[in-house]
Amino acid sequence: MPSHDETSPVAPRAGSVRRPAPARTRSTGGGGAAGRGRPPAGGRARTTASRTGAGAPPRTGGPGRPPAGRGPAKGSAKPKGKGPRSKKQRRKRRLKIAAGVIGGLFVLLGVFVGVVYASTEVPSPDSISTAQTTVIYYSDGQSEMARLGDENRTNVQLEEVSEPARNAVLAAENRSFFSDPGISFTGIIRATWNNLTGGSTQGGSTITQQYVKNAILQNSEQTFSRKFQELFLAIKLDNNYSKDQILENYLNTIYYGRGAYGIESAANTYFGVPAAQLTAEQGAVLAVLIRSPSANDPEVDPEGAQRRWGLVLDAMVEEEWMSADARAAAVYPPVLPKAGSSLGIPSGPEGLIVQQVKRELMERYQYSEQQVDAGGLRITTTVNAGHQDIAEATVAGVMDGEPENLREALVAVDPRTGGVTAYYGGAVGTDNDYARAQRQPGSSMKPYALAAALDQGIGVEARRDGSSPQKFEDRELEVVNSGGASCASCTLREAITRSLNTTFYGLAYEVGPDKVREVALAATGMPESWQIGGQEKPTLANADGLTGSAIGIGEYEMRPINQAVGFATFASGGIYRTPHFIQSVADSEGAVLLKNEGEAGEQVIRPDVANDVTYALLDVADSSDRGLDGGREVASKTGTQGLNRTDNSDAWMVGYTPSISTAVWIGSDVREPIKDYRERIIYGSGLPGQIWQEFMDAVLAGTPEEDMADEPMIEGDTGEGVEAPAPEPTETSAPPPPPAPEQPVDDGTTEEDPADPVEPPVEEPVDPADPETPTDPQGGTPALPANPGNPQNPPGGGNPNG
Repeated sequence: MPSHDETSPVAPRAGSVRRPAPARTRSTGGGGAAGRGRPPAGGRARTTASRTGAGAPPRTGGPGRPPAGRGPAKGSAKPKGKGPRSKKQRRKRRLKIAAGVIGGLFVLLGVFVGVVYASTEVPSPDSISTAQTTVIYYSDGQSEMARLGDENRTNVQLEEVSEPARNAVLAAENRSFFSDPGISFTGIIRATWNNLTGGSTQGGSTITQQYVKNAILQNSEQTFSRKFQELFLAIKLDNNYSKDQILENYLNTIYYGRGAYGIESAANTYFGVPAAQLTAEQGAVLAVLIRSPSANDPEVDPEGAQRRWGLVLDAMVEEEWMSADARAAAVYPPVLPKAGSSLGIPSGPEGLIVQQVKRELMERYQYSEQQVDAGGLRITTTVNAGHQDIAEATVAGVMDGEPENLREALVAVDPRTGGVTAYYGGAVGTDNDYARAQRQPGSSMKPYALAAALDQGIGVEARRDGSSPQKFEDRELEVVNSGGASCASCTLREAITRSLNTTFYGLAYEVGPDKVREVALAATGMPESWQIGGQEKPTLANADGLTGSAIGIGEYEMRPINQAVGFATFASGGIYRTPHFIQSVADSEGAVLLKNEGEAGEQVIRPDVANDVTYALLDVADSSDRGLDGGREVASKTGTQGLNRTDNSDAWMVGYTPSISTAVWIGSDVREPIKDYRERIIYGSGLPGQIWQEFMDAVLAGTPEEDMADEPMIEGDTGEGVEAPAPEPTETSAPPPPPAPEQPVDDGTTEEDPADPVEPPVEEPVDPADPETPTDPQGGTPALPANPGNPQNPPGGGNPNG
């Protein structure tokens, strides 16, 4: 039997009819064409009917079938099925498959869009206002420090906004607002193209889209996901609310700069009138601010603001919202001066922390003012609530009853992370920040000179001439020690404990002032230059930009935060970590945007140098009667800057353990004598030392004691040492009286303070010229004039702000 049904092809053909199989007969070689025998195996044979000539008439062949009675070519062994498809057929087949796939994708996309649209919820205007509020927390992430964005906001109904002001906003942002579907297709296509090609991220969104982006999503990123969200929300918003409702919500939630949220607050902030009284000219000023509140502020960029203002008025004329005559007569309206916004900033000392947080977000992390003030951020700071309370209470308690002209600053830094744990720059949160004021550090600068010497192989047991007075080649006036102290051969450790000016001026001269400056800049992270009056001026230099040996005794300005960070570098074994206030930032939904748990830091001072600086500073606190409770080890240094022969202008106390570094400063707004309520001269170990001691004791109470340097690691003296003094004969008589307390010097050099200073000798005070104090062009911090006491190497003057 053949392997297949001889009455049908292998694969059915179109139009063929299945016939019942007739009775088959084995071919005997006859009955067919003459001379034809049995077809080859696998070939196609004639039907029984054709071979016998009986039964049904011969098949004439159907569509796609050869004429009846014709078999395959002689010798064919392959069954005949479909022939190979042509290129046209294959192309059609592929097109059909592709069309099916695309159609399926469109169906899936339609289902997805429908589900997403149905599940998209448009928040209420009240919840949007809450979401815009930025909340700042202490380091525990729970205790609130401040809220930004929920105070200078007054919602009004649309009819309470003047029609010219409304038209100005429409002319600037979305002329077709009342006729468009809530989205701009050309804007979406342009944004998509720019996203793909890396082109400009220019605007083009409708007011509805802007409302979604700025008020609901609070996200200005040019990404597909954000645009996708914006698209659905804008469409649903346009379907669910009237155009008037959308415009009203938009005008009430948009940020106009200067801390003003909504057009009512903006009208009062910029013009002192309600929104209902805004003129077309005033409305155009506000309309210009919407795109970039800070950059387009007329006080920041008056020319640019007026140019854009004119374009808005021109657009109003084109839309027939303003007559050509009125446009020709239009004059740029007067704008109220820009005042420091206190929006949400606490009035107490923590307000200065909030300002530092905002600065860090904008300068270090490149956040815009609008993102910070109106972005609904949740910011956790590094500031410990308990440490901050202690700092404020300690300053207030110690300074209670002291003269009104005195100003204070306290900064505490964690050496292990660089995080600021306490920050006091003044009692008023919107006033000058004295923690960032540039002041002459006096003897609190000496550790950097010691570190420079150690780096050159001059150990802390090396001896130097500390006799007083002394002359130096780079200075016209003599250098003297405070209170007449003198030591012809003291070790550097003894000299820094006794704070001998002559020793450390001479040491800076020996190792090189530039080397001392290099060490100080590395340890503190201070910049190479400050901005002074719009000009770059070198840091740690005099008014001429030169650094002399006076750097060794602290005649060049630093800030309290610099000293806290610099001493923290010593505490961490020479590793510098950038000081910071921000621990983490999240959005209003809790999604973390950035996190700073402290950096690994950079080894800027050799560990053995840092160890030996610490070792040399361990006796200072006890010698000043400022030792910590329980004899806890602490490295510290006092600092006092003289104003004239009898008075001081600045007093410092700076010290650290491995877990905290704290700097305290006391001075005044101008360079003037600082005295306590009993008219006693203020030294570093006086009021600053008391604040520092009480603060350190309180924050360290109950914490484990930490080991500090037990012995020096650098031995020897590669420099210009002096011989050790001969031992004095033992006497049984009464011990000699203690050295006289340090007294201010007459040439601006630093002096140190005893634990219990005595009244200074009566001398005629020098009354140097005291020019009017310059102002700080950047931060508003008080400035000090240059020290007039040293014509060849005067201390740095002015008020640079880094």
